[in-house]
Amino acid sequence: MRPRHREVVQFLLNDPGFKRAWIRLFDRLSVEEWVTGPLRMQPIPEAKNWNLPAIGSVGALADWLHLSVGELEWLADLKGLATKRCDTRLTHYHYRVLTKKSGNIRLIEAPKPRLKEIQRQVLSEILNKIPVHPASHGFIKGRSIQTFAAPHVGQRFVVRMDLQDFFPSFTARRIQAFFRAAGYPELVADFLGGLCTNAAQFDTWRCLDSDVNPIVLREARSLYSRPHLPQGAPTSPALANLCAYRVDCRLSGFAQSTGAQYTRYADDLAFSGDEVFARGVERFTTYAAAILLEEGFSVNHHKTRVMSQGVRQRLAGLVTNKRLNVMRKEVDSLKAILTNCVRHGPESQNRAEHPAFQSHLEGRVGFVESINSAKGMRLRKLYEQIQW
Repeated sequence: MRPRHREVVQFLLNDPGFKRAWIRLFDRLSVEEWVTGPLRMQPIPEAKNWNLPAIGSVGALADWLHLSVGELEWLADLKGLATKRCDTRLTHYHYRVLTKKSGNIRLIEAPKPRLKEIQRQVLSEILNKIPVHPASHGFIKGRSIQTFAAPHVGQRFVVRMDLQDFFPSFTARRIQAFFRAAGYPELVADFLGGLCTNAAQFDTWRCLDSDVNPIVLREARSLYSRPHLPQGAPTSPALANLCAYRVDCRLSGFAQSTGAQYTRYADDLAFSGDEVFARGVERFTTYAAAILLEEGFSVNHHKTRVMSQGVRQRLAGLVTNKRLNVMRKEVDSLKAILTNCVRHGPESQNRAEHPAFQSHLEGRVGFVESINSAKGMRLRKLYEQIQW
């Protein structure tokens, strides 16, 4: 990653060799060249073939986004003014707080239409042009939970690990460093990072019930109050995958050194191998967790599973023991819903009050068809008998 200008200056000021040269050659030191021309793209070697739009200044970025510089400054909010406002009409996100069964808290941050449109432009014209690691399968065109789980089918042992607070783990500084590595000048990278990150307002948490664990609430406030990738922004999945490239490289290489396979679907990590892999699996998971910690992630150890062929091996809701398959209870549950829809009408089964229940059921049937065509065909026949 290309360092910031102030980091280079600080490095020189703290360098003993530079200090000695300054003292010894003070009278003869001079500026070799003043850089006064327009800033230019300076990508790292790996990024030179990404064919990204060249944006050399904040004004050029504003023009590229069809904004004024003032509008760009307001939307990027590098000074964090939005987090200090109490009026939600002046903020750029809608918030929804979810409490998990475990008692933890997740914050969904959905950008408002103007910012979402800008983020989609950044996604389509910058982020989608950058290659991701082959082990990454989440939110990528042509990849899915099927491609994520497929390499682990028929393996003697499968290990599943889960990352904690995946999107908030990516700080604004990390996102801005990525844009600098892509070649954008420092100030342009800062604004691009500001457009793609958010810090939640303190008032966001007032809607929670009073029985929420105060320690959990305090930790959530601290986590989401710093600028981070918001779960709900169109740019967040792509940026998370791109910024996780280094950890994917490390984990993939580590897995290969033990004869294992590695894939990742967002915050779900999967490893698999034979008896050689199994003999050192406890040490393997410890080393993998250490790599993740070094890269700025934390593992939800309660969700780590080591699964042999003697038990049901599950990855992202799919069974991988002999072939990819949907869990039986999921198929049975869907079959019961479809049968009752045929007998009693679909309104009687829409207990979750889905606004588009017909599309919801068709999507579930289509998913089973994509995994197991025989089971999917039987469910499809039931679905087609429903009187809508």
